[in-house]
Amino acid sequence: MTTAVRVTWVQPEDLVGHELRQAAEDGRDARDIARRWYEAGGSPAPERAGASDPGAPPGLRAVAERLLDELALLESPLAGDEPDGLDAIRAACPQWPHARGGRPATPERLHAAWLGRAAGCLLGKPVEKLPLEGIRALARATGNWPLNTWFTARGLPAPLAATYPWNRRSAPTSLAENIDGMPEDDDLNHPLLALLLLQRHGTSFTTADLARLWLDELPAGRTFTAERVAYRNLLDGIEPPETARHRNPFREWIGAQIRADVHGWTRPGDPAGAAEQAYRDAVLTHTGNGVYGAMFTAAALAEAATGETDVHGCLATGLRVVPPRSRFAAAVRDGIAAARAERDFDTVVDRLHAAYGRYHWVHVLPNAALLAAALTHADGDFTGSICKAVSGGWDTDSNGATAGSLAGLLAGRPEALPDRWTTPLKNRLATSVPGFDGTGFDTLAALTHRLTHEEATRP
Repeated sequence: MTTAVRVTWVQPEDLVGHELRQAAEDGRDARDIARRWYEAGGSPAPERAGASDPGAPPGLRAVAERLLDELALLESPLAGDEPDGLDAIRAACPQWPHARGGRPATPERLHAAWLGRAAGCLLGKPVEKLPLEGIRALARATGNWPLNTWFTARGLPAPLAATYPWNRRSAPTSLAENIDGMPEDDDLNHPLLALLLLQRHGTSFTTADLARLWLDELPAGRTFTAERVAYRNLLDGIEPPETARHRNPFREWIGAQIRADVHGWTRPGDPAGAAEQAYRDAVLTHTGNGVYGAMFTAAALAEAATGETDVHGCLATGLRVVPPRSRFAAAVRDGIAAARAERDFDTVVDRLHAAYGRYHWVHVLPNAALLAAALTHADGDFTGSICKAVSGGWDTDSNGATAGSLAGLLAGRPEALPDRWTTPLKNRLATSVPGFDGTGFDTLAALTHRLTHEEATRP
């Protein structure tokens, strides 16, 4: 007897539900398409997993493919406020920043950024996909709330552990009792790929350069959501930026944002240049708010890399490269406002979940609001930044990674980060990106600094 292969994030019959959800979010009227989908036996999108259970009605895949193409033809009424082209994005941003120049960030500052990104990611790995109430219950049961250190299974009541199981893939390598270096994660793989991209093509790289790099160096099984769809599209002969649009309901999720760090780290004092690099990277896989997340992050990190601006100034700089009437800009502003209005961060999180809970947990908008709130509330403190970002739920490892990256840059040197976050990393990173497995974060920092310096001095 043969068993059906269910490849996550690409089955057409799984994508329709996600695209219907995306249509509702961006104001497209897909009611007729939804009716036909459910009449044919289709199901809503899997709520948290990447694929539905097998057993779809015969012929449903053909229906799904036809309806996905119909959905792509529906125009969003939000398009005027959320442009896609770089020129249109710039035109929509009245405070688009000008490059003022800056010395390359020191190797020590970059070392802290790499360590911060790893620690924040690792903190969030065991609770990825868990609901907010589960994260809170697990931490409280082990005396770790408000969150202040690694999650642990030690002392955890068995019924609670059964109700809220740790992330299956991450639990063996990301709890306090078993951390042994930094395990592989896409939140670290993509910064490594960005280093390779700049090594080979410099800051003038094209989106096609990135596509070829992925096909050469990134295993398909290490891609997820929008990245996996774009990878499939490349193999089908679809060229970027159409790779981001074709049957890709994840194009406004968080994936492009997790690829932006190196673009910001290597452009200190040039947030516009960092945002433009992040744009060329992001449009391989994302559109609209998904692209804005990458541009915002790169610009904020470019500001932080100078060592001259506090976290609040960095967030303000990030907003200058995002169309101000977009939902992404509104989410960031909401997060900042919530953090400023409430002393208790749990109350901040509850407010954001009430406002953004309708989105998928990997969508960029709720995560942008939470990230901005966590960084604002922590006021530059490293532990506060990563713990607040992770404790708010949704995409815990990605938010922890970005918060740790920016807070690490602001800290300025590895010694400024508490030992409990850096010592377990053992200066060792696991990855399937060729040439980097087992590499130390100090080595990565030196490489990043060398790339920055070389770009700064090129004629």
